[in-house]
Amino acid sequence: MARQVLSLREEGGAGVKFLLMNSQSSRGETSDYLKSAVPEIGDPADLELLQNWVPKLVRETLEPVSFQPNPDLEWCPPGHADVYQTLFGSGKLDELLEVGVKYAFISNGDNLGAVLDSKLLSYFARSGSSFLMEVTRRTLADRKGGHLATRKSDGRLLLREVAQCSEEDLEEFQDVERHQFFNTNNMWVNLEVLKEVMEESGGVLELPVIRNGKTVDPRDGATTPVYHLEQAMGSAIECFEAAVAVSVPRSRFAPVKSTADLFALRSDAYVVGEDGCVQLAGGSGGSGCEVF
Repeated sequence: MARQVLSLREEGGAGVKFLLMNSQSSRGETSDYLKSAVPEIGDPADLELLQNWVPKLVRETLEPVSFQPNPDLEWCPPGHADVYQTLFGSGKLDELLEVGVKYAFISNGDNLGAVLDSKLLSYFARSGSSFLMEVTRRTLADRKGGHLATRKSDGRLLLREVAQCSEEDLEEFQDVERHQFFNTNNMWVNLEVLKEVMEESGGVLELPVIRNGKTVDPRDGATTPVYHLEQAMGSAIECFEAAVAVSVPRSRFAPVKSTADLFALRSDAYVVGEDGCVQLAGGSGGSGCEVF
């Protein structure tokens, strides 16, 4: 990602900003790597958004858990929707607006197909939209991926995740013909509108909460059962008027979620260009976008 940003700066002559939202557990390794591997990207401290922490809750009582062997494990990050609160509360949002940055592209770090695309940026800027979500065609491998729906009360788009789905509706949720697109977690946001929305909401977006059942020590199934309460960044689409979705080629969704994914991406099926972009060998993967 750092190489991609450096390439964009060199080719376009623009001061493309680069921010990484880290949790307490990943910030040290990220900083060390950037300093040693790509020092030209800048001071890691200037690139960091430090994610908030929230308490893990005991499943039986819904009270904050206590874990004496390692008190740090009493806490967890609240999901990637925290990017909006972190941008606003840290002052980074104001800093970006002050230097003339109007649009942000936000993606998961594990999606190696997520690259800042000038054509999508141009479309987003011309469209007048405040929020754009990239979606792609669903396959049987994506049955658990969140999909979009329309809220009857006001016609706004909203994101529906599998964790919000009742058991009796699970089969229809996973029907890839009924729900043909899923959220790639590639988002484009108008930062001026984001500031307005955050100020109106008191700095905290009222988004659906996803309840994830785990143990307080995720590596020890015998420790106290807890809930992680998380929010998905794509669910913020319901907070914006004039939000749109764009169907993008599958090449923009290449996540590393498992060792099998990592094996494929390290094979000769993929190539990494000098600009840091990861692509299928031979340039396959489809092209063209569809707006809806």
